[in-house]
Amino acid sequence: MGKRWWVVIAGVLVVGVWSARHNDEPKAAPEAAVSTKAKPTPKPTPTPAAPTKPSPTKQPEKSVGNWYDDYDPAHFAVQVRKSAKQAGVNPQLLMAILYNEDYKPHTPEFERSWQRMKPDASFGIANMHRAAFNETKRGRFANRQWEELPDHPDLAIQAAAWHLHDLANRLPANRSSKLTKDELLALGYNAGAGNMRAFARGAHLGSQVQSYLDRLHTNWSKSGTAVS
Repeated sequence: MGKRWWVVIAGVLVVGVWSARHNDEPKAAPEAAVSTKAKPTPKPTPTPAAPTKPSPTKQPEKSVGNWYDDYDPAHFAVQVRKSAKQAGVNPQLLMAILYNEDYKPHTPEFERSWQRMKPDASFGIANMHRAAFNETKRGRFANRQWEELPDHPDLAIQAAAWHLHDLANRLPANRSSKLTKDELLALGYNAGAGNMRAFARGAHLGSQVQSYLDRLHTNWSKSGTAVS
């Protein structure tokens, strides 16, 4: 029903109510009848409403900066290649480490909550500890802080690349281990430079270190694909 008909119906209802109230009041003496018969007013023909185009449905906007909602280390292939080139390390190794460290949610709020319960916890997508970050940043990005890592994956990747660079400089020249350079650097990233040097000389790998190395092997192929 058109808008005009709603107006006409409302007017009829108002007149009807007024007439009912008027008939209940005392009537005055009748006046002389005057012929004022009016011609009936024709009912207006309702005009069909013009069809309206449906408003386009607005698509929800993606949250800016919420990279952690659908986190996959491969999403940062560009940053991995760039940082690895700057630091002179293998980009496949750097990517594989990001996959190795992808064992917990990297939501910034989660990381900070976890760190409050465990003060020595690591930060960022590369799971770097405070001491390693502070040592790595000297002369490179000294104005950056370890506390920034959960919110800045680019910084976490850059720091991990330079940390691998520094570990490589600490490898012994003569190695008796059958482990490759990249394997030793990954173990150094996980267990520290001192243990890395011991492994390079043939020290036995513990169960946790071996598990880290096994995960590196599992992630190696897809890491190469991601950075290729």
